[in-house]
Amino acid sequence: MRFPLSRKVIMEKIIDENKQGERLVLDQKKGNNRKLYIESYGCAMNFSDSEIVASILSEQGFNTTKKLEEADLVLVNTCSIRDKAEQTVRKRLEKYNAVKRHNPKMKVGVLGCMAERLKTKFLEEEKIVDLVVGPDAYKDLPNLLAEVDEGRDAINVILSKEETYGDISPVRLNSNGVTAFVSITRGCDNMCTFCVVPFTRGRERSRDPQSIIEEVNDLWNKGYKEITLLGQNVDSYLWYGGGLKKDFSKASDLQKATAVNFSKLLELCAEAQPKMRIRFSTSNPQDMTLDVVKTMAKYKNICNHIHLPVQSGSNRILKEMNRLHTVNEYKTLISNIRNIIPDCGISQDIIVGFPTETEEDHEDTKALLDYVKYDFGYMYAYSERPGTMAERKMDDDIPAHVKQRRLAEIVELQLQHSAYRTKQNVGKVVEVLIEKSSKKSDAQWSGRTPQSTVAVFPKEHYKIGDFVNVKILDCTGATLIGEAIGYSENN
Repeated sequence: MRFPLSRKVIMEKIIDENKQGERLVLDQKKGNNRKLYIESYGCAMNFSDSEIVASILSEQGFNTTKKLEEADLVLVNTCSIRDKAEQTVRKRLEKYNAVKRHNPKMKVGVLGCMAERLKTKFLEEEKIVDLVVGPDAYKDLPNLLAEVDEGRDAINVILSKEETYGDISPVRLNSNGVTAFVSITRGCDNMCTFCVVPFTRGRERSRDPQSIIEEVNDLWNKGYKEITLLGQNVDSYLWYGGGLKKDFSKASDLQKATAVNFSKLLELCAEAQPKMRIRFSTSNPQDMTLDVVKTMAKYKNICNHIHLPVQSGSNRILKEMNRLHTVNEYKTLISNIRNIIPDCGISQDIIVGFPTETEEDHEDTKALLDYVKYDFGYMYAYSERPGTMAERKMDDDIPAHVKQRRLAEIVELQLQHSAYRTKQNVGKVVEVLIEKSSKKSDAQWSGRTPQSTVAVFPKEHYKIGDFVNVKILDCTGATLIGEAIGYSENN
């Protein structure tokens, strides 16, 4: 049977800007009698952080609920990366407060990057929340809730130079029991002029590799089959006994000799659980080394997919963005990746309409897309973020209609490339980890290949969590369509 090309499906895969918040539900802990409703927006790190928050609050007498109306505490974990994300959160806060008018005992709090950026504005000026907690202050939640319970507003948005939450065992919220996030770093030292992350999440610091391996082993023992190692910039991971990355020059000879970088961490994870799939996100082109790519090639359980944001194909714009790589350096990295791992899936982030971007700059970006032919990507029109260097030093001088036209052109080009990459799998046998039922048919399973391409196939006798070899018979622009021919060797 031939499935028609679905533009909607492709758009859902390659554009994440309108991603809806995900309400997370914790297994009920006996004896807890307070209800927590938590909703997350933005990057995978926010969803991982919500698991940490739920774990902390479960020890304070809270079980999570899907029903907003019965919640004693409502928390929204927020994103500040684009204005659209902030506007979505504001609309959600309006809904929360409308419900709160019928339930005066309900308390509403804001977590995450938006909390860090706006700080007292929510509490003192707009008076729309009771609680504001930044990404590094979640351990202070019990104290802050005590303040709120006594009728006082509470805020803690102090950025930490040490906190990694490595000593907290996250709960797995709304989980399929198959895939899980494992946070390895927090913060970012790359001061891209468009980005608020260094201001909302602070300096880079890495988590003790031993605690990471313990979490990976625990997930395997609980039946999980795939992990994603998370960080704003995973390739900056560096552990030498603690401290900020910039202090490594002061480390002892022994610390330097035994230091663990990202390549070594990947190796440790791969060897700890040889049958567990390992992914990672996100990489920065300036920090990714070929050691990482060679480690990926060495271990079959490290997935052949790299998310490698480029942001622009124009050297002039990259310099304005303070991206510390050139187009040629990026192309060389792409070539090296494909020489070492020929079937590696590569995805991108691109911003169009950055201040001063000309039509020539835009054409350079299109030329880079044609050169790489990414498997998929996330594309956005530039959104000025308060406090960033771009907001302070540059005029947002590209008209909205020009941004939208350029974005449409980039999206259309990516649609073509996604279809090209997907079609290359027809006739091949690929390994798929079953994650859930297909959105379009309850008679089919849905899962991902090592390259992170979605595949669907008839359910037959297989189940969620199985590694299955699937022969690809057809495809849409973003999805492989096939039939299972047996379990893979990982099963």
